[in-house]
Amino acid sequence: MLLVYTHKISPRVKYVFKHICTRVLGIDVGFTTKIEEFIAHDDIKMSYTKQQLSNEFFIKSHDILFEQGLSDVEISINNWGDTKCFFFNGDKSAIPFDIFSAAFYLLSRYEEYLPHVKDAYGRFTATESLAYNEGFLHQPVVDIWAYKFKDALQNQYPEFEFPIKTYRIKPIIDVPTAYNFKLKGIMRTLGGTIKDLFSFRFKNLYIRFMVIIGFLHDPYDTFKYILNRQKQTSFKFMFFFLIGDYSTYDKGINPNKKKFVSLIKHVADYCKVGLKASFFALGDIAILKKEKLRMEDILNTNLKASRQSFSKLNLPESYRNLIELEIQEDYTMGYVNHAGFRAGSCTPFLFYDLDYEVQTPLMINSYHIMDYALLKNHSLLDKKKRLNEIIKEVKQVNGEFIPVFHNYTFSNDARWNGYKELFNIILDSANED
Repeated sequence: MLLVYTHKISPRVKYVFKHICTRVLGIDVGFTTKIEEFIAHDDIKMSYTKQQLSNEFFIKSHDILFEQGLSDVEISINNWGDTKCFFFNGDKSAIPFDIFSAAFYLLSRYEEYLPHVKDAYGRFTATESLAYNEGFLHQPVVDIWAYKFKDALQNQYPEFEFPIKTYRIKPIIDVPTAYNFKLKGIMRTLGGTIKDLFSFRFKNLYIRFMVIIGFLHDPYDTFKYILNRQKQTSFKFMFFFLIGDYSTYDKGINPNKKKFVSLIKHVADYCKVGLKASFFALGDIAILKKEKLRMEDILNTNLKASRQSFSKLNLPESYRNLIELEIQEDYTMGYVNHAGFRAGSCTPFLFYDLDYEVQTPLMINSYHIMDYALLKNHSLLDKKKRLNEIIKEVKQVNGEFIPVFHNYTFSNDARWNGYKELFNIILDSANED
């Protein structure tokens, strides 16, 4: 066990040390404010405070982990080998940056509590983030820093054996609407028909009616293909089905339709299934609770995971609502139009509530690329290159790669040409050395 001596054991200190040491590096960590206990400890140890005690492994601490609430944090970005870091702490420290304070800033999403410009959907965008503006969004910097810390510790304690982690994948299949034409009801089919006519989309009109009368396969019904791919890999896919009521933002299938319920049950036989919370459930816990109970009735088990419509988050309210409803995992954290690491990490982490100064039980699984982000790369070759760059970053720190694809991504729509091949690259990446 790594014993950390510090002048104050704050909730922030315990939170970030446990993420870096236990979740990323796989070692247990304990804390003490007693010098005698620190000296007596005969395993690996370090001091994390303002002044070094003697010649022990020492990292000089920044003030942010001993504060409460938000403050005007001054951040100066510096190069550090092939990456970047902030909170420089001088030459006497074993590593030149307080990686724990820097990691806390990113993991807690400190910057998302500060004033910022939101997009049309009310979302925090990549272009508002420190990582994007300072050129390190493409790297899982928290994990990179953790491995630099590990190397420094290993130099001090060459006999200590660190656990070996391996690269993992967790593909997300987002299902805002299971079918394009099937199970839409008379009024929606009539409305869609009129829209096709006035827009001169006669091919769409033809496909619509061929699907409805059963002569053609619904273009969004790609579930057979996805489940076949699931059967060929040991990593479980996560499906998120929208079962909220029809609205301006959410246009899914009526959850009372028996065929839709059967589809969800069938998918749940092979993959993990969570709730895609509707847009209005984001700000209304009563709607969220209704959708949660609805999904639990379908799955006949407790709901463990959720994901918000449009990847929208209102911090901290969105996560507090999930905690109140005892949902254990969230998969919303990420950027729709930018690949990268919103929280700086490719290791799942617990949500830290900055207002209450407490680590919560909600596990945040931050996704690293969405299918839409790759549309900016016009050629398939460029898409493959971008995808492989992100995979390489995660592999270098033995992290968990979380991509988000939609059921319609695997359709024959020209917009999504080559996306099956991109998905296969992700699945194959888990089997490569």
